Amino acid sequence: MSATRRSASVSLVACVLASLATLLLPSRGGAQEELANVVFLPKEGTDIVTLRIMFIAGSSSDPKGKEGITALTARLMAEGGTRALSAAELRTALFPMAATLDVQTDKELTVFEGRVHRNHLQKFMRIFCDVLVEPRFDPKEFERLRRNAIENIERRIRSSDDELLGKLALEALLYEGHPYGHYVGGTVAALKALKLEDLQAHARAVFTADRMILGLAGKVDMGLARLMKIRLAQLPKTGAKVPDVPPPKPSKVRVLIVEKPTKSVAISMGYPYELRRGMGEFFPMMVGVSAFGEHRQVGGRLFDAIRGKRGLNYGDYAYVEAHEEAPGTTYPQPNVPRRLQQFSVWIRPVEPQYAVFATRAALYETEKLLKGGLSEEEVQRQKGFLEGYTRLWEATDSRRLGYAMDDIFYRTPNHLAAFRASLPRTTASQVNAALRKYVRPGQFRYVFVTANGQALKEALLSGKPSPITYPTPKPKDVLQEDKQIEVFPLRFAPDEIRVVKAEEMFAR
Repeated sequence: MSATRRSASVSLVACVLASLATLLLPSRGGAQEELANVVFLPKEGTDIVTLRIMFIAGSSSDPKGKEGITALTARLMAEGGTRALSAAELRTALFPMAATLDVQTDKELTVFEGRVHRNHLQKFMRIFCDVLVEPRFDPKEFERLRRNAIENIERRIRSSDDELLGKLALEALLYEGHPYGHYVGGTVAALKALKLEDLQAHARAVFTADRMILGLAGKVDMGLARLMKIRLAQLPKTGAKVPDVPPPKPSKVRVLIVEKPTKSVAISMGYPYELRRGMGEFFPMMVGVSAFGEHRQVGGRLFDAIRGKRGLNYGDYAYVEAHEEAPGTTYPQPNVPRRLQQFSVWIRPVEPQYAVFATRAALYETEKLLKGGLSEEEVQRQKGFLEGYTRLWEATDSRRLGYAMDDIFYRTPNHLAAFRASLPRTTASQVNAALRKYVRPGQFRYVFVTANGQALKEALLSGKPSPITYPTPKPKDVLQEDKQIEVFPLRFAPDEIRVVKAEEMFAR
């Protein structure tokens, strides 16, 4: 990373922390009143209150040898009870209120979220604040949640979710030896070594008042914000500087093949890069990458070429930044911002005999995108789609609040509204210029999840054609293009490919 990029990373952290001290919020009378560290989104016509408390502390805050401690600490606080309530009593108290209290942790942030009807707000607010200020740290709950975290790695990620395994393995490859390099949920060895007192000390170090942003949306007023601020002021204050995010160190390994019993192959590829929200080319890049392969949507170039024309798999998508799918939706999850972003492509699942062809097809389409660009018609169509689709990303109070809090992290006020406002001015030439600048297939790192790693390695190294056959006739132009794809050069060296067993992933 250049000195300019390192400086930009440091500056972003400084800007985030400075923003925490100077947010202006509208009072009930419409005047402006300063209340530090608060995002306030009142809404008429609803009886629901949504709360988000965001800490600038994620898995990148995990000390070496204690990978997963931030996520486990947050989960224990959210589920393990308070000084006044045991874990069972906490669940019992929330049930008749039909209230939710949950937490999510990513690389940079941890967010506690609550949702309740206003009739139960006072009781819920006390519980919600107690979860943070007076967590119980019950030894039995610690053991239960630690066991759940280990089983999530061993029984879910490694065994039953090839898509997630490929995605997490790609991040491990891209950020090896980096604060982003380990899975947010930790490693089996680190989780087994953690002690309850480790979590207690970690909570005091990272879930602090000086790393906190409070968010309120729905049926809220300034009085509620003040009450919560007073209660949460009892959190510790350390004044400790949020560590910088260093550049990732280049790895000799370009291909990681994760071997496990499976009938298909999951393919992930990508690389870290400097583009992020707030930079001038981010909006055109959003349009271009969406046209290339919007998450879980038909009609993108990748989807059309690999699934639509050839029926090779279920989904083919591209991402302008690290992507987490919000549960129960196809939309991106808010509150997963990062100072260092990544471009990635997902191709999955693919029958093993066509894994090399699918990889070549993705690279062929990427090269074609860069050489020929998107047409004016493609850009106009995608702009129209995104003008409406991005509104669904903020359709609920919780999602609006999440995006508003991300805007503080990135210093991008009204990010989605600004994106929509930019669409009429965004041209095909701007989109194609951004794609050519930031899409770099030569920097791709690859992860394959497959049953026979050695066979795939040999196929990737052989340089031999990887022809495809179809159960039904295909148009002549598709068959002619197949001839180009099946010999598309991969150029991998033997020492650039590593084969590992799934059991080795996230072990230590």
